[in-house]
Amino acid sequence: MNNIIAIQGVQGSNHHKVAEAYFGNDVPLDECLSFDALVNSLLEEKSAYAIMALENTIAGSIIPNYALIDANNIHINGEFYLNIHHHLMALSNQTIEDITEVCSHPMALLQCKEFFKQYPHIKLVEDVDTAAVAQKIQEKQLKGVAAIATKTAAELFELNILSAEIQTIKTNVTRFVILQKEKPTNGIDQIDKASIRFELDHKRGSLATVLNVMSDCKLNLTKIQSLPIIETPWKYAFFVDVTFESYENYTKAISILEIMTTSLKVLGTYKNQRN
Repeated sequence: MNNIIAIQGVQGSNHHKVAEAYFGNDVPLDECLSFDALVNSLLEEKSAYAIMALENTIAGSIIPNYALIDANNIHINGEFYLNIHHHLMALSNQTIEDITEVCSHPMALLQCKEFFKQYPHIKLVEDVDTAAVAQKIQEKQLKGVAAIATKTAAELFELNILSAEIQTIKTNVTRFVILQKEKPTNGIDQIDKASIRFELDHKRGSLATVLNVMSDCKLNLTKIQSLPIIETPWKYAFFVDVTFESYENYTKAISILEIMTTSLKVLGTYKNQRN
């Protein structure tokens, strides 16, 4: 049976840390250098599950990932919240004054933006992955170039940490979702959270009415994100996360929303990991 876990990035990345925390140490990995490749790994059944970052307390929602989940009809089977620690690292015998370029994933750069205001001589360059940059610096012996990555990446690729904990807010948390190709079969006793996607007629108060239904059915709205529907200008799809104490209340809400919305899709039902 396929037990490979697809991650965005390489060993030492935050996606790798989530894979080990959620599935256990030494899980076999399919290392993907983009989220598109991650989704393809699932669809082509190279992996059984995939781990995808979805939102961060500093950078906000990773909006293209919502669209990827929706467009490819893949399912959310769980979630994991990871405290993110960003460290600046480079080859040994260098100081931060020697660094002229820092390469990292765009989200990592965004989360550390305030730190780099102190160092205007450093050019910030977007790359595909945090740990992959650390790996490249060691393999190519790149002097004057630094990575933003985890402490594990620094140890794996034998880099020196020039400055630790450089994220703007020290309580920096990213929410990751666990994805699979087939619809999950989580038992009712394991479910107290759902991710839903729906569209509405362009009428005044239509969204407020839907939110009132959720409230009346005792659903707690924890996230709402709108995305434009590309084929229909100025029309939006809404992605909503809700938690609930009673599965019966959730199913009641869904039966009502199926009538009220023009399109309703349950992206996943799973266990809430943040109380």
